[in-house]
Amino acid sequence: MELKENKMNIDCSDSSLYGLPPEAHSPKYLEAYCKSVQNPIAFWQELGHLLDWDRPWDQVLDNSNSPFTKWYVGGYLNACYNAIDRHILAGRGDKVALIHDSPLTNVVRKVTYQELYEQVLQLAGGLAKMGVTKGDRVVIYMPLIPETIIAMLAIVRLGAVHSVVFGGFAARELCSRIEHVEPKLVIAANAGVEPGRVVPYLDILHSAINMSRWKPPQRNIIFMREQVVLDKLDDNADILWDAVLAMSDPNEPVACVPIEANDPLYILYTSGTTDKPKGVLRTIGGHLVALMYTLKMIYGIQPGDTWWAASDMGWVVGHSYICYGPLCLGATSVMYEGKPDRTPDPGQYFRIIDQHKVCSIFSVPTSFRVIRRADPEIKYGKQYSLKSLRAIFIAGEHCDYETKAWIHKTFKVPVLNHWWQTETGSAITATCLGFQQNLNPPMYSTGLPLVGYDVKILKKDGSEAAPTELGRIVLKLPLPPGNMASLYRNDELYRKLYFQKFPGYYDTMDAGYKDERGYIFVTARDDDVINVAGHRLSTSSLEDAVLRHPDVVDVAVFGVPEATKGQVPLCLYIPVDNCKKTDAKLSTEIITLIREVVGPIAAFRLITSVNNLPRTRSGKTMRKAMADFARNERVVLPATIDDASVFVEIRRALQHLGYAMTAPDPIVAKLLD
Repeated sequence: MELKENKMNIDCSDSSLYGLPPEAHSPKYLEAYCKSVQNPIAFWQELGHLLDWDRPWDQVLDNSNSPFTKWYVGGYLNACYNAIDRHILAGRGDKVALIHDSPLTNVVRKVTYQELYEQVLQLAGGLAKMGVTKGDRVVIYMPLIPETIIAMLAIVRLGAVHSVVFGGFAARELCSRIEHVEPKLVIAANAGVEPGRVVPYLDILHSAINMSRWKPPQRNIIFMREQVVLDKLDDNADILWDAVLAMSDPNEPVACVPIEANDPLYILYTSGTTDKPKGVLRTIGGHLVALMYTLKMIYGIQPGDTWWAASDMGWVVGHSYICYGPLCLGATSVMYEGKPDRTPDPGQYFRIIDQHKVCSIFSVPTSFRVIRRADPEIKYGKQYSLKSLRAIFIAGEHCDYETKAWIHKTFKVPVLNHWWQTETGSAITATCLGFQQNLNPPMYSTGLPLVGYDVKILKKDGSEAAPTELGRIVLKLPLPPGNMASLYRNDELYRKLYFQKFPGYYDTMDAGYKDERGYIFVTARDDDVINVAGHRLSTSSLEDAVLRHPDVVDVAVFGVPEATKGQVPLCLYIPVDNCKKTDAKLSTEIITLIREVVGPIAAFRLITSVNNLPRTRSGKTMRKAMADFARNERVVLPATIDDASVFVEIRRALQHLGYAMTAPDPIVAKLLD
């Protein structure tokens, strides 16, 4: 699995064609990047050997039907074999594969590669007896526990396709995914755990199937979390996990089924915060190559290292960097079932780093804002050692300078922002430990383009923007391995949504700019850009300025209508605990600060404090929902919202500023059941 030195002669002076002046960047990065865009076939041909193949590929790249690009055409492999079997055969079965750390259930459980192999083998044998075969779909509805990964790997061992549904989804959301994916069966836990409550997965699953037009032909497999709650199964609809394991014949272990590199690995539905969920279809070959390469080169992880992606298996981060990336590499992956602050205190991130000797973390900025707000003096965290930690990587939402500076000061390691999407499966831009890049990139940058990505900033007319000019971020085709192959059962929407607006490019739908050295700055989703009297301002730049005030810990800025200027920014902020200033005084100070930092052009006057902001469970602030609510529009909140009750206070705050005066109450998806 060693990466060989690049032997191809590449003229790195050509990097200036991509806005990357050679004198400003690491030669190691420039050589790899130039090769990846100038000769992608040679570049990815070499990296394909990071995996074990049942049959080598006939063709590295087939772009004859763009944008439906294929990689490693004709090659056959199995994801489960690459994640487990090859490590066992290499004598590394005693190495820890997974650490399940759950303060919610008082469990710390370590699973070795050998133990993982044995349990996957048993479940795969039982699934085979239940009729699961190559190409079948299986829905997984489970919390962040090792059995979720065991289920994923058992399914792909058989050549079947999994679709993991986030455990926070209610019955109607789960139903819509079951109807679309039409699974042979569903694998679920009986319960999930949140602070102060148990989530009744089994009841939700039964409700979802009852209302579904698609009835899975096989019974639901239920993993009983006995330490949480014991439930009674419906014998006609359900079967216990242990009973399925018992079906497996130890004398006839299930072999890994080879599948073609461009066949599906999984279907993952996007969270749907701004639109109806879309089923991202990911194929196996290029994705696993990209994950192994990026885990090494971006995050600096080597086989045997302990790595922690603080996410959930229901999101793309969980698929890429809790499951497949670390396991294919032979690393140890932490699965943390808890919150940054309430389970039981805000010292948990520090404890996990110390207790499990974590090398690198991947999390969202909100998690660190929560810790900062709950324990600004780090009274809980100071008792733990951070010596094992090399870097912290952040993504998923914009990170303001104050939060980033606080993380750096507190954890004393580089804090590296990077940018990617569910659709891409791994990073588009990053600062990479493995490329010996400058670990102090420009403030607010998400880093440099990753290998294979030719990133452009385009204006509305399709012409390229000048350096530092705000525009739409697009990626020149063909996209490198690892990106989605299509939208499940909707090739036409895939083509129309991502490739129609700017022919020859993938439209990220994000706004941003590129500086003179080629660093990428992602400022907002394009619809988060505020047009104030013809001047385009990003919400993130305004939020950064607000967070410079020492009495502010969190903020959301979004555009609202205004008769003269068309749009103006509205700001809701959270003050520090025990703030002595009145709302009026603090708001006035923030307005003055904005005038000094951004200027009067921002027309920044609508501002008030709140105690909480609406967020998804993955930590993203729901600006669009608040903006629509302010415009008196009907708002349908996604099932991923963490706490819908905050909209009571949001209404009060907006009405104080003259907005949302006739807004109907938001409809919460989970209350529709």
